[in-house]
Amino acid sequence: MRFLMALCMALAAALVLPAAARAQDGPLRIEITEGTIEPMAYAVPDFVAETPGAQQYAQQIARVVADDLTGTGLFREIPRDAHISRITSFESPVQFADWKAINALVLLTGAVSEEGGRISVKFRVWDVFAGTELGDGMQFAATADGWRRLAHKVADQVYSRLTGETGYFDSRVVFVSESGPKEQRAKRLAIMDYDGANVQYLTDSRSIVLAPRFSPNGDRVLYTSYETGEPQIHVLNVGAVQSRILRSAAGVMSFAPRFSPDGSRVVYSVTQGSNTDIYMMDVASGASTQLTATPAIETAPSFSPDGSRIVFESDRSGTQQLYVMPAGGGEATRISFGQGRYGTPVWSPRGDMIAFTKQHQGRFHIGVMRTDGSEERLLTASPLDEGPTWAPNGRVLMFSRETLGAQGTSSLYTVDVAGRKLTRVRTPDGASDPSWGPLQ
Repeated sequence: MRFLMALCMALAAALVLPAAARAQDGPLRIEITEGTIEPMAYAVPDFVAETPGAQQYAQQIARVVADDLTGTGLFREIPRDAHISRITSFESPVQFADWKAINALVLLTGAVSEEGGRISVKFRVWDVFAGTELGDGMQFAATADGWRRLAHKVADQVYSRLTGETGYFDSRVVFVSESGPKEQRAKRLAIMDYDGANVQYLTDSRSIVLAPRFSPNGDRVLYTSYETGEPQIHVLNVGAVQSRILRSAAGVMSFAPRFSPDGSRVVYSVTQGSNTDIYMMDVASGASTQLTATPAIETAPSFSPDGSRIVFESDRSGTQQLYVMPAGGGEATRISFGQGRYGTPVWSPRGDMIAFTKQHQGRFHIGVMRTDGSEERLLTASPLDEGPTWAPNGRVLMFSRETLGAQGTSSLYTVDVAGRKLTRVRTPDGASDPSWGPLQ
């Protein structure tokens, strides 16, 4: 109970404890509703190295876990130089009084071993005030070059135990890597861990590429390429790094593709003459169906998580606004009514919100609204923010921000749905058009 009282005081209005916060003999659960005022204090001593070759991994894994948790804005790490106890063995009893003395609510302990090029990490999460373990200890293993992924898996488990929600750290982002002068910028597809580590390039820079989009299970990427001289939709197998033009898209200007939630269909835009409409294609057969037929420019479609509806942008009202229609086409309902222009909508994986780009009075914003257009909230503002994409758990957005001027560059940023935690994602070169993939 003392843990619950301390937790309530620390998390203020942002973290609301459900009525049954702790099931009998089960882990504590907290519900995230808004941005936090005071993050939860936790401690992560360096993990114990149980074999001679594990020392470097023990330190690195603990640091990545801490970076993951602190980066959410929900948790605050107590500096290691403030620790009173030193964890020298994974099996040693925890001296809870020492961790209470430095006001740690949660303690994470772990151990790492290495043998034959494989590493194993095990960990425990402790409720310091109750003096008990939150959930059972777990263990993950991988080859040595996958140590960062092991750290992300640990962080996901800790996040889940403390919030009751799925984490998002063991995920990847596909994006457009940009290099060279602003007016002659070379662009190629790249993929990275959610935090900018382990960048790999999927295409070369001979052709302009735009707007990559992950498939639901992360095995394929849709993108638009100018390889043939006009925009065409390509699909790339991530594992084999092989791409092809989608058959029904050949011969017309096609762009802005996105997979359906089950990966069997693709919704995209086609421009013929001065008109742009939205089409649906069956991936297996290549058969296409036209979903909109107006004189307007209609593009940037995105499925709802259940596949029943599509949100898109259209200027059919005279200005660029957001609309929702059935996935099979039909009457569309306008959902954006604020001042300015709205574009690049994308449905949250939770199904409760739609993220978008808004342009108003010379500024660009990343915002969110309910699926009926209510409760619009702007999360960012700059000369050019655009193209939001959701983390797998629907709690964080990633987007592109471009600086102005001849030397301006594009970078990736993340922001939580409360608009409180804005973080730049470090990449080797400029970066734009992110698409957040699923948990691996």
